[in-house]
Amino acid sequence: MVVVFALVALAVVSVVVAANWYVWRRLFRDTSRGPGAVRRIGAVVIAGGWALAVCALVAERAGAPFWLQRVLAWPGFLWLALSIYLLLAVLAGEVVRPLLRRMLERRAAARQAEAAVEPLMSPPADTERIPAGTAPSKPPRAPEAPGASGAAGGTAEPPASDATTPGATPEEPLALPSRRLFVSRVVAGAAAAAAVGTVGYGTYGVLNGPSVKRVTVPLAKLPRGAHGFRIAVVSDIHLGPVLGRGFAQKVVDTINSTQPDLIAVVGDLVDGSVKDLGPAAAPLAGLRARHGAYFVTGNHEYFSGAEQWVAEVRRLGLIPLENARTELPHFDLAGVNDISGEGEGQGPDYAKALGDRDRARACVLLAHQPVQIHDAVDHGVDLQLSGHTHGGQLWPGNLIAGAANPTLAGLERYGDTQLYVSRGAGAWGPPTRVGAESDITVIELASRQA
Repeated sequence: MVVVFALVALAVVSVVVAANWYVWRRLFRDTSRGPGAVRRIGAVVIAGGWALAVCALVAERAGAPFWLQRVLAWPGFLWLALSIYLLLAVLAGEVVRPLLRRMLERRAAARQAEAAVEPLMSPPADTERIPAGTAPSKPPRAPEAPGASGAAGGTAEPPASDATTPGATPEEPLALPSRRLFVSRVVAGAAAAAAVGTVGYGTYGVLNGPSVKRVTVPLAKLPRGAHGFRIAVVSDIHLGPVLGRGFAQKVVDTINSTQPDLIAVVGDLVDGSVKDLGPAAAPLAGLRARHGAYFVTGNHEYFSGAEQWVAEVRRLGLIPLENARTELPHFDLAGVNDISGEGEGQGPDYAKALGDRDRARACVLLAHQPVQIHDAVDHGVDLQLSGHTHGGQLWPGNLIAGAANPTLAGLERYGDTQLYVSRGAGAWGPPTRVGAESDITVIELASRQA
């Protein structure tokens, strides 16, 4: 097992190194005339960016001093996002590169053809038209330059060569390297601009706060009196070295503006200890809903001290559902721990949360990961609310997240059970989203009896 892990790690490192060499080559080596400052700066930027990224990840997981985590997090995590889109943009540039070179070659060939045809189409400027039958007169003698007379013993200067005129044959060998360098610089500049613009826009979207999404979910067992019941679902806030108290306040304000009947926080609230992030999470005490705010753990809580965070959210006024259930007036609300808790003996226990309930009543289950849907189906749950996927967060990460989860985002049905997966309010690692807008979802339950 250790050998397999080592081989996989070696393969991953090899791919990362090769990809970064390729990016360095296209952005720095191919855009410079030879070894020098540009290539050295490029190597320092790429190697330094990855060093910061690795240090940021290690510092977060190792519980380094929080000030150090914050210093490393912004440049390190943003470099992770930027490196992805630099690679994608440079790869896209391979399609543009030959087209641009061909266009420049055609333009150069057209100019040369025009230069060759022009002398044939127009008479020389110093030629006179001679009337028919008239003897040509002797052309006037050009004045001699000083010192050029035979009496002075001087000789006439040979005419200057026209090899340096534009379009002449001797210049052609110099045109191709220059054209290649020009194309490399244009493509590299466009790739860098596209990558920076993509990451900048995606980061602005996260820092600006999540949008509100509204989804209606009909439940067969829901009584008429609960028709229109609203549950605000928020997941994956990921408070940490980058997203702090100000971001938490935006999330709280957005949730409260929807005036929900119930709030469900379905895991991955934090990336860090209560000691470091307690002040950042403090705004959660301001959550307001008629039937209260509930919380279940996500996998990142088990990286951050789940027991301490369960106690902290309870102190802030949220109700933790640790493999537990509460009977609301019109339906049951249950919650199970995340799968990651199994290593600490705190994994999901569906029998404890759902085993003795009245199956004639509708049941809504809070479970962080979509893969928990299969146990929910076995226990007759009507609706499971989850997060975890971030909708892929950074395209094309959605392809990987979609392969690892039964539902990437949105509402799907599994037998008699429906699953809704939120894209999440925050972001893990880079505070950036591309192709997966952050959201807070208001689920409006609909009774088929209404």
